[in-house]
Amino acid sequence: MSRTLNKVMLIGNVGKDPEVNFTPSGVKVAQFRLATSETWKDKDGTIQEHTDWHTIVAWRGLADVVEKLVRRGSRIYIEGKIQSRSFQDADGHKRYVVEIVADNLLLLDSKKSEQAGQHGESDHPGTPLNNGADDIPF
Repeated sequence: MSRTLNKVMLIGNVGKDPEVNFTPSGVKVAQFRLATSETWKDKDGTIQEHTDWHTIVAWRGLADVVEKLVRRGSRIYIEGKIQSRSFQDADGHKRYVVEIVADNLLLLDSKKSEQAGQHGESDHPGTPLNNGADDIPF
């Protein structure tokens, strides 16, 4: 039996305020875009930069934290897994999306980290916040 691993760790900046919705069964879900960038020097010594945009999805308790504390420009660390899914758009075309489903979130902005402590979500600045998966009964 072969073992596999689906683990993502990202540090980046939030592109716009998160969108928060509820599933038909009442489960809270937050979604936002996270930019990660890398820089390098090309063969001529010119600095180059490339930015990737990732769609981040947070469920339940972690969605509460995202709703309260994550804003456009926030610098955050995300741990999660890659998930792909498909859906039919309004025109009936099948669309595919790849998302990062967040398991843990660390607020890297000192101001946001202090707010996390004030809201009772974290004991000290920089403490990781998880999605409450321990509460799932399976």
